[in-house]
Amino acid sequence: MKKTLLLIPLLICTSNFTFAETNSTAPVAASQVITPLAANTIRISTRPEILGLWGMEIPNNKKCVEYYNFRGGNEVVVNSGKEWSIGLFDYQPSPDNTKEKLPALIMQIKYENNQVDCSGYQENQAGEVSQYFVRWKNENTIKFCASEKEDKCFATLNRVLP
Repeated sequence: MKKTLLLIPLLICTSNFTFAETNSTAPVAASQVITPLAANTIRISTRPEILGLWGMEIPNNKKCVEYYNFRGGNEVVVNSGKEWSIGLFDYQPSPDNTKEKLPALIMQIKYENNQVDCSGYQENQAGEVSQYFVRWKNENTIKFCASEKEDKCFATLNRVLP
């Protein structure tokens, strides 16, 4: 009697494995295939905190806003009045988020349409490289500075879109 009671669960378990094996050979849609590596892998993607659309009001021209769109792939698009510029940027956050050393931002303009900007200037900036220090006032307001000193900040940008 004891042998029969022990054999029944064993047979049930074995039949489940046999059933599972015969089902696993059935065709599966490509979207349903999960490789063991993908099933056990966690990918963490970080992105620079500066990514997004930022706007800067020009002091002498409140009607015109200069926009900086920091996009993925280190691409930046700048729009100021009728001027459009496209380039690359490199954002280096401060080490250990300390306030003693400000984050650095380098931008290189690759192309621009050479139209009049918000300040009324028409200057072809293609090929120019600019370096700024970024002073974070809060998560939605930053200042571009010529040095790490606060008195050397010349532009305030406000976040428009994340």
